[in-house]
Amino acid sequence: MIETAIRPTGDEEPPTLPAPPEEFIAMLRAQGTRYHNLHPFHRRMDAGELTREELQRWVANRFYYQKCIPLKDAAILSNCPEVAVRRQWIQRIVDHDGTSEGSGGIESWLRLGEALGVSRDGLESECDVLPGVRYAVDAYVNFARQRPWIEAVASSLTELFGPAAIKVRLDALERHYSWIDPAGLDYFRTRLVQAPRDAQYALELVVERCGTRGQQDAAVRALRFKTEVLWAQLDAIEHGDPQPHGTGA
Repeated sequence: MIETAIRPTGDEEPPTLPAPPEEFIAMLRAQGTRYHNLHPFHRRMDAGELTREELQRWVANRFYYQKCIPLKDAAILSNCPEVAVRRQWIQRIVDHDGTSEGSGGIESWLRLGEALGVSRDGLESECDVLPGVRYAVDAYVNFARQRPWIEAVASSLTELFGPAAIKVRLDALERHYSWIDPAGLDYFRTRLVQAPRDAQYALELVVERCGTRGQQDAAVRALRFKTEVLWAQLDAIEHGDPQPHGTGA
């Protein structure tokens, strides 16, 4: 039997080359046009148009996201085989959980809730967490558990867009909602320092480790997914609870 060599016809598409680092970074930063500071709810917050009840609904639901952030970061740690990365990434858990009672970002959010008139017990009970918010946040934690660790790192790059939005939000809360105790806004002041540091390290990791176009595209999709998680939370918060509080079957 005579074997015939298969020759390329010239019609095959060549393998897609990875984007240069500066182009890849631009692809990631372009996802900022989908960031939740552009959501109508946040626009109304920044304009001073939210009611007290709306702000309370926001802080109660956002707390569920805040308390799950360390779970997301622990999932990244559990999937990452690199000691050096784990040593750096664990700082995020420390920042949110604190190193002792009464410290950390979660504690700061509880104080924010109290400044907005939502009790600590009410926040921690999760009794006011909307189904849409819970579903979106749980999907994010599961993403970090199930996807490659570098994709989960890429999803955290919403922090690239966070500081500018936080500055606007902090100014709006201080200017338009004078009934809020300023001490309750310390969470945002702290994040103005932490978020740029965290974003820079994560960006360097993603650019360094995503060496193929497929990996780069997956990183962009992961970041897009995170923007959708944040947007879905605000959709639920804006529309409130669509389910009546029943008395049981």
